[in-house]
Amino acid sequence: MSLQAQWFLPDADATEALGARLAQLAPPGFVTLEGVLGAGKTTLVRGFLRALGHTGSVRSPTYTLVEPYRLGAVDIFHMDLYRLTDPAELEELGVRDYFGSGAWVFVEWPERGAGVLPEPELRLKLAPEGHGRRAEAVAVGPLGRNWLQQL
Repeated sequence: MSLQAQWFLPDADATEALGARLAQLAPPGFVTLEGVLGAGKTTLVRGFLRALGHTGSVRSPTYTLVEPYRLGAVDIFHMDLYRLTDPAELEELGVRDYFGSGAWVFVEWPERGAGVLPEPELRLKLAPEGHGRRAEAVAVGPLGRNWLQQL
């Protein structure tokens, strides 16, 4: 049985704050980020990284596909599969090595990796709404349910 929650995020600061709240959850795991271009997916990851002490720039890995970060003892991998034309390309990237490694993994456009990506612990959907955005979280499995109850 899945657990769901929704929030209205009036601006980019609120989106970053949701990302920062995610950074407080343990243990690390896999989160998918769904939404149209400009919905705030990378903004949420920026808030997550800032909460863990990252001070550099955070940009969408649209062209690099994966942006790795190491903050203290925590590995974070931010992926953007928007330009992926075939899920098999993920195998060439060695994507399976990122999962189950004790790292946080955030994947934008996860539907483009269907059949290769494992089930996430948490699915986050962001959609523009008025001047802000609506965030919907769906927990998948016990770890995701635990996270969502903490959020």
